[in-house]
Amino acid sequence: MVGHTLTPTYYRPGSVLKDDGTTSNRPFNDGGEEWILVDGTPASCVQIGLHHVFKDRGPIDLVVSGPNYGRNTTAVFALSSGTIGGAMEGAMSGVKSIALSYAFDSREHDLEVISAASRLSTRLMEKLAKEWPDDVHLYSINVPLRQGVENNKIVYAEMIQNRWISGSSFTELAAEEDNEDPNEEEQIIRETGEADGNNNTNLVTRRVHRRFKWSPNFADVRKAVVDAGKGDGWEVLQGNITVTPLIANFWHLPHYTGEIKLGDARSSSIACNIDSNSPPVYALIDYPDAYVQPLILDALGQLAPIPVRRISNLSDLPNPSDRVFQFTGYEKLDFEHAMQHTQTSLVCSYVIRKALIRKHYLSGTVSTWLVKHPSSILKNHFKPCVHFELDYAEFLDEALVDAWDLNESLAENEKQESDGQREWWILKPGMSDGGNGIRLFSTSSELQAIFEEWEQDAPDADAESSSEEDESHQAPGSKQVNLFEGNAMTSQLRHFIAQPYIDPPLLLESYGNRKFHIRAYVLAVGALKVYVYKEMLALFAAKGYQPPTSATDSEMLDLAQHLTNTCFQDETTKSTSVYRFWDLQSPGMRADWKDAVFQQICDITGEVFEAAAREQMIHFQAVPNAFEIFGVDFLIDRECNVWLLELNAYPDFKQTGQDLQDAVVGGLFQAVARSAIAPFFGLTGSGTTQMPLVRSLDLGRC
Repeated sequence: MVGHTLTPTYYRPGSVLKDDGTTSNRPFNDGGEEWILVDGTPASCVQIGLHHVFKDRGPIDLVVSGPNYGRNTTAVFALSSGTIGGAMEGAMSGVKSIALSYAFDSREHDLEVISAASRLSTRLMEKLAKEWPDDVHLYSINVPLRQGVENNKIVYAEMIQNRWISGSSFTELAAEEDNEDPNEEEQIIRETGEADGNNNTNLVTRRVHRRFKWSPNFADVRKAVVDAGKGDGWEVLQGNITVTPLIANFWHLPHYTGEIKLGDARSSSIACNIDSNSPPVYALIDYPDAYVQPLILDALGQLAPIPVRRISNLSDLPNPSDRVFQFTGYEKLDFEHAMQHTQTSLVCSYVIRKALIRKHYLSGTVSTWLVKHPSSILKNHFKPCVHFELDYAEFLDEALVDAWDLNESLAENEKQESDGQREWWILKPGMSDGGNGIRLFSTSSELQAIFEEWEQDAPDADAESSSEEDESHQAPGSKQVNLFEGNAMTSQLRHFIAQPYIDPPLLLESYGNRKFHIRAYVLAVGALKVYVYKEMLALFAAKGYQPPTSATDSEMLDLAQHLTNTCFQDETTKSTSVYRFWDLQSPGMRADWKDAVFQQICDITGEVFEAAAREQMIHFQAVPNAFEIFGVDFLIDRECNVWLLELNAYPDFKQTGQDLQDAVVGGLFQAVARSAIAPFFGLTGSGTTQMPLVRSLDLGRC
């Protein structure tokens, strides 16, 4: 553009199907709709728009370059794309930018298909803009213009690296031949793979005047796309919409993979379907996990038609009694505000729920319930625990003086001639997470050795931990205690439980006979409704299972065969350790075993929450203006009996992984918005087949 002066013109669009708009050399003066056309490149258009024409409007939220009628997939198209160039210019100016291209298969454009592609593109761009990562400078989106495009998959795709195999992308023309309309020629070339013009291949002298027409050999491109078997061009060929995250040097970011879910059409924009007479709901959303934050924001669409306005602090409320909900880390929740405004202030956590999330408290909750309800389902689905407190290994005998069942079992084990006849126990610190501090033992000497090992490795620590009263235990991204190499410090962890080890567990040959546990997400609402989310995860151990009796002694036990928490694993095994429960391959098992397992999980979950709510009212205080998501872990034994292991507040959703992020965790937060948030603010909400209600109690609190 050096040496050229760019002159804008002003355009007012006419009807949709006719080219009857109005163009003016000067701005319209009647205040009506006005488009500004620049006689330059897309990049110059972006420069002029950002820094001159619209600078009086404040910061620009998003630059959209396109839609271009023609795909911009693979390197050979992208590197010469004016559409991507426009988005690149926006990115270089520090503005979020998206290049949008429509890939067509026919010159006969269907208005309905184009409209559908435009609707989908709008929703997709809104989602991307709202969830923009720090490492992305711009996106390139390619949408195939095909029937049913709104139902097709949207996937992250890398840009295929290809080149012109046959050389020149131009055909020589006779000097006297006129150029055809360039737009029509591009359409013909992209559709047929060759230009309609005369392909003059006769030899000419170097002094003869010539013209050149763009006429690339698209067979080169198509072969590269088909051979690639993946990437942007290949996905578009399958009819999928592609999203390619780029940095401002024409290169894609390779770690963005998987499918993109848009969710409900109404969730893409909260403000588009609002009832102007409905007072707004203010939302303080600052979840301490970047994996989760965009999923919560996306779920706000479930509150339509109520207008939702985000705030960064409760002090931003126009009035303290205005309707508001807080979805933040436990430490940032303003419980005092919630207690003062019980009808209008909703929080995403109960203040006190240690009766469920502390292992030693959970044991007490179940045992107390069973005393009053001896026929409860928990009797056969929760292993009885021995709870003890210990500061130093030398006092272990005194700590276990009242642990009759454990002492009797260990004494019997000492008498056994072979390890195969022993009853094995599992030791768990009452307040650890991520598999830390978990050990197996079968004799008193083995248990003693575990604590002595921890004491030897632990750094000096004179002060007692006060974390027992910290209800925020297991918030994402934090560690409650000092842990090292999977060990626990007895100077800071006083509470322990010992349970009979569940052996043998259910093993599936399709997954290398590795032990696994089920992670179910449970929603507790108010005082009290309990829901179980049907999309569950199966989390596998890193190595194939061997019973503890197979080790020659306790020191030879390989915990990688027994611990299924992925926090215990390194990156090399995590990718093959997390699966959707309902997708598990299980040849040889009865067809309905998964349904039977899910029903047991629902029954157990409802029962344990009722036990905590009715018998542990000090340690689980369910209030009407709170809800909470728990990660609940279960183990399946060889007979397909389900055993409750533990409950976790603020579960670590990242262990789900990127591939299942939208399908599992995204769907969960959509269901939470429907079943917990929407009803509090007057919208209808209830359980669904994906989030069945498993227990409904009236605790007399309002």
